[in-house]
Amino acid sequence: MHLNWTALGEVTAVSIGVTVAVVVVFALGVLGLARLEGARQQPGGTSAPGLGQAALCFLACAAVVAYGIYLIVPQLHPGR
Repeated sequence: MHLNWTALGEVTAVSIGVTVAVVVVFALGVLGLARLEGARQQPGGTSAPGLGQAALCFLACAAVVAYGIYLIVPQLHPGR
């Protein structure tokens, strides 16, 4: 049995990188929600930037999850 250690290392590195990126983007989404709550507590505060930041970050996280599911489930691949 032959193991391609280079390919295994590449897959590991990409997996760790994507995991860290998704965690950072999710944390930025939570930060956006915190800014939204902070703006709501102050009179005359605008909540649009925090809401927009949270929405974009959570949408990006959902897109990564959906792409991962697409890669795993073979029935979703057209033409096979």
